[in-house]
This record gives sequence, C-alpha cells and structure tokens, in this order.
Amino acid sequence: MPEIKAVVFDMDGLMFNTEDLYDIVLQSLLERRGKQFTNELKMKMMGLPGWKAFQVLKDDCQLSDSVEVLEHELHGQFYELLPAHIQMMPGLETLLARLEELKIPKSVATSSDRELANLALEMFDLPSRFKFILTSDDVTNGKPHPEVYEKSAEGLGVEPSEMLALEDSVIGSTAAAASGAYTIAIPGKHSMSGDFSHVDHVVDRIDNEKIMSLFRSL
Repeated sequence: MPEIKAVVFDMDGLMFNTEDLYDIVLQSLLERRGKQFTNELKMKMMGLPGWKAFQVLKDDCQLSDSVEVLEHELHGQFYELLPAHIQMMPGLETLLARLEELKIPKSVATSSDRELANLALEMFDLPSRFKFILTSDDVTNGKPHPEVYEKSAEGLGVEPSEMLALEDSVIGSTAAAASGAYTIAIPGKHSMSGDFSHVDHVVDRIDNEKIMSLFRSL
C-alpha cells in the first residue's frame, strides 16, 4: 500500500453531478440540429478539455457550426441550469473532512475552464479547502495527457507516486495513471461501462472503504 501524502480531485462527475447537466444541454443542443446524444459519444467526450470535447462533438455529428458557436450555446444553457441543479456527489464531504483532520494537502485537477471551476466550487464554499485548483486554462496539454497531474504533484510538493488521484472518467484516469499517481476510479452511470484496467482500484463512492482505509493508519 503506498504512503499517500496528498490527494488530487477531478471535478465534473467526481465532486459534482455536472455530468448530468451536460447530458441535458448536449441532448438539447443536438436535438435542435436533428441529432442524438449517444452514450458512445459521451464516452468519447468525457474528461476532455472543452475545445477538444466540442471538436469531437462537431466531427462525430458532422455539424456545420464552429467549435466556438457550439461551446457558447452550450455554456449559456449550462450556466442557466447550474444553480438549481448542481449537487455534491455522495461521500465527498466525508472524505474532505477526513483529509483535513489529518492535514493532508489536496487540490483539484479539472478539464473544465477556470470560470466554471470557480463557479461550481464557490457554490459550496470549497475553494479555500484546496491548496490550489488547476483547470484547462493552466495546462498546454489536456487530459488524457498527464500534464495536469504532473503539475499537481509539483504544486503539492510530492512525488506522483505519493499522490492519490481520484477520477470518474477513462480519459481522466488515464492522465492520472500516466503521471505515476496512485489512481482510483469512481465511475458514475455515465462512465461505468468504460475500461478502467489501467487504474489501481475501481470503487463505487468517493468515501468507499478502499479509499478511507488509505488514511486510517496515518
């Protein structure tokens, strides 16, 4: 069992139910164009930085709109729905409280942009509980490239192997594992059919015994 000295959290689908909201607005966006949002397409997009995800959407659905137009349209509807629908994922507060009790530093590594990350985290007064927040605006190479997790380890002052990375998507967990982080996947209903053979463990909740036991002896 590794000695975990820091923890990095993905955000969408891991900390919040924002993947549910993306499903709603992407389905609406595509229906206006006579298309359907399939789970296969969802898996291709999930975990990618915004512009890459929208390029996949554009190419896969053969849309004539630019990536910028698609992104602007989706964000408008997404931000409108967010305040009434966003929820913390079950078990998140339990794990955060345990890490704070043990004074284990933690950070966020998300493919969302800075504006969305700040908005979502601030709705639950979470920014001050993390040492720092890395977004798609802070890296040159988005997930599945390991850059965001390599920067996380550097910022937390630990070796990647001493860092626990928590992810819900195949793309995100691929990035974490490639950095050398001890990686645990918590797939949601959107990603549970994915191949997570590259991670150290797959669990059902963020406060699963497999995760909590990593800190019991500290």
